[in-house]
Amino acid sequence: MERPPILGLHHVTATVDGAQADLDFCVNVLGLRLVKKTVNFDNHHVYHFYYGSERGSPGTIWTTFPYRGYGLPDGVKGAGQIVTTSFSVPVSSMNFWRRRLRAGGADVRDLETPFREPAIRVDDPSGLWFHLVGRDDDEREPWLGGGIPANDAIRGLHGVTMVVRSREATLALMTDVLGFRVLGESGPCTRIGVGGEGAGHTIDIVADPEAPGAVNGTGTVHHVAVAITTADAQRLLREELVGRGLHVTGIRDRCYFQSIYFREPGGVLLEVATVEPGFTVDEDLASLGRGLKLPWWEERYRADIEARLPRVEYR
Repeated sequence: MERPPILGLHHVTATVDGAQADLDFCVNVLGLRLVKKTVNFDNHHVYHFYYGSERGSPGTIWTTFPYRGYGLPDGVKGAGQIVTTSFSVPVSSMNFWRRRLRAGGADVRDLETPFREPAIRVDDPSGLWFHLVGRDDDEREPWLGGGIPANDAIRGLHGVTMVVRSREATLALMTDVLGFRVLGESGPCTRIGVGGEGAGHTIDIVADPEAPGAVNGTGTVHHVAVAITTADAQRLLREELVGRGLHVTGIRDRCYFQSIYFREPGGVLLEVATVEPGFTVDEDLASLGRGLKLPWWEERYRADIEARLPRVEYR
């Protein structure tokens, strides 16, 4: 089969606690742009925040569902889940980030990735695990509206780390069907990449037979999405996945892209999302993230939705 036109990562989505705390951390500490304020399409009384670069370009997008007030328990990080999300920053910015994160009240720990990249570990207010990974080869334009200097600002996603109990079937699907290739191995970690080898293109697969089973909840990643070129390519890939016996959702309209979802053999929920139409389909570039945007089918409930969503403030 011809390799599917997967371009790299598209976004990572997590479940968090409070909406205001999430905004404060992502916008005021990490300096990301809030590119869309909408609602969870499966629960329209819960926000869905999208953060990223100026346009929210695929490969820069981090998204959250703030579920405070719904009795959602804390999640358990483990096998069948993305456990760490990494952002790319210039190597020269590491001291800047140590100071900034500590000034924001975060605990900071220096480390190296399994592939000897310098990194900083920090947890967000909900307990999500982030790494800021130093790269000197990431030429993506950072968002500067958050007040962070260009030489220090986050460039976008670096990659994600998934934990599975056995990696063979996961690797087979990712390489044979989705077009990833193995970039390196280090102990139990295998790095794969698609559409490139640099930041925004990689997934680290950690095999841990003793890992606890993951449980979704507050402080855990819900899924990772990869970007595909077109809706036609997405449809063909879906047919291929179904033909291999995977349970794949129908094509879902997410307003800013189309999506399909399925679990890879290790249990991690994957999404394949189109690049188009993007976040400027219902807001101009300068105004991204300012208003509450609802899908057309939710507009009739706007008054009720706005009354029940928590009030948030952000710059």
